[in-house]
Amino acid sequence: MAKPIEISKVRIYQDDPPNRRAYIGNFAEPFHYGIHGGVKDFYKAEPEVEHPSTLDHIVASAAG
Repeated sequence: MAKPIEISKVRIYQDDPPNRRAYIGNFAEPFHYGIHGGVKDFYKAEPEVEHPSTLDHIVASAAG
């Protein structure tokens, strides 16, 4: 079996729901996740600050 070329190292911290911080690899600054747009409408939530959802990140990475 071949050696992996990359192993993801991610730490995720739950802040005030629905906000989360993800520290990915050697990036010093966290990526912030939360809700916005249709997702906040679906959950009938009004966050103090809107952030991309984890689904946004998945779609963006798959499209690239």
